[in-house]
Amino acid sequence: MVTFPNDILDRTFAALAHPTRRAILTRLAQGEVASVSELAEPFDVSLMAISKHLRVMEEAGLIRREKDGRVQRCSYDPAAMDAAGTWIDRHHQYWTGRLESLTRYLEGPGDPVTRPAPSEPSEPSED
Repeated sequence: MVTFPNDILDRTFAALAHPTRRAILTRLAQGEVASVSELAEPFDVSLMAISKHLRVMEEAGLIRREKDGRVQRCSYDPAAMDAAGTWIDRHHQYWTGRLESLTRYLEGPGDPVTRPAPSEPSEPSED
């Protein structure tokens, strides 16, 4: 089973929690490479605020920043999103299995009081 250090997932989900960061990430995920000032254009915030958002996303592994002279160019790095997606998929599979088991139990033959309890699938790890 794949495990994920909690701090990496924590940083990824924290970075995705802010709508400005999600909008920037969506733009970069379309294959665009953009400067900090280009990324700041659609938002009514300072360049300093955009730089802070970019730092949070960079520390979470969602973007890469490279210097081109005095200009910083940002691009999407899918590795952190892939890890978060894997974590989400694993938990989705677990809960889907639990709900299917409950459905089978509730729709099964016989009296619900005398029916045996459904089997317990193993829980995903918290990593």
